[in-house]
Amino acid sequence: MESQSVTDAELAIAVAKRAGALLLELRADFGAVDPDDKDRRTELKDKADAASHQLIMKLLSEARPDDAILSEEGVDEIQRDTAARVWIVDPLDGTKEYGLGRSDFAVHIALWDRSVGPDGSLTVGVLDLPAQQRTLSTIDEVSSPRAIDDSRPVQLIVSRSRPPEIAKDPGREGLAGVLQAAGKTDHGVEVLHSGSVGAKVAEVLADRADAYVHDTGFYEWDVAAPLAVAQHYGLVASHIDGSTVTFNHRPPWVSDLAVSLPTLAPFMID
Repeated sequence: MESQSVTDAELAIAVAKRAGALLLELRADFGAVDPDDKDRRTELKDKADAASHQLIMKLLSEARPDDAILSEEGVDEIQRDTAARVWIVDPLDGTKEYGLGRSDFAVHIALWDRSVGPDGSLTVGVLDLPAQQRTLSTIDEVSSPRAIDDSRPVQLIVSRSRPPEIAKDPGREGLAGVLQAAGKTDHGVEVLHSGSVGAKVAEVLADRADAYVHDTGFYEWDVAAPLAVAQHYGLVASHIDGSTVTFNHRPPWVSDLAVSLPTLAPFMID
């Protein structure tokens, strides 16, 4: 690929796909892992995380040498504090799921541009889910987001290990009761689980979930690409209080996130 002849989004897609293919290859070559063999799973996850990081760093640095890169697996260089553009990368989001042989892991690549808006803004987002043979990006053709399906429960997807408060009381006294009172559904709320943040957003975009909420904090590389893709597809993606999520901070911390169908957003945001 001639790096100067492709757009930033095309570059990010190509790089994410190459990293995703590498992750699948490494897992296949590593062989079967007993789910109870924590040491071997950790060895696989660490090897894959490092290899994906090194590949992404090499490809982005060669193609866009003037840009800074913030990667989960890299050193947080001081240059990003003043850089005009910063790539925000998670080489392997959903390491536990990857190590368990599951498909709900992803490669995240986003680009933040200081010149866009008062706080800078994401201009590119790519989610590659290699085990699902699916890539989502901010240059995909999209249609208007769907409405809530009132013939079934509202499906809320959350982290299995760190469920948000809203998922701890989904019954009639919680979110389900609010939705019923508003005439949105009489079927309650079903709580679902998935690994990677990117995989959770992908489930909403595949009509297998209606919203995703996380309220205990995570890092910019967890959030940047999923948020950019969600917004491109017409979903509402913001802090739980409705404020805009901004990036390229030090430390690169995001306190919480809510992503949902537009018709559901008023009930997900405080």
